Amino acid sequence: MGTALVPVGQYQSFKRAWRRIVQTARLCCGVPDYDNYVRHLMEKHPERPIPDYATFFRQRQEARYGGGRIGCC
Repeated sequence: MGTALVPVGQYQSFKRAWRRIVQTARLCCGVPDYDNYVRHLMEKHPERPIPDYATFFRQRQEARYGGGRIGCC
């Protein structure tokens, strides 16, 4: 059996589709997209520290299930 190379364009399309699937699954579970959150912080609140993903995830879980409101907007 030989190994077949995947064309770059096809690989990029697969990668984009996979990211969308993962993003959709996270949104279904109530976890917003971390990259969008970081972008929001950088644009709207540059003075605030950017949490790592684990902290972000924990905050989102607490906001959803803990009854508290965490966030700015």
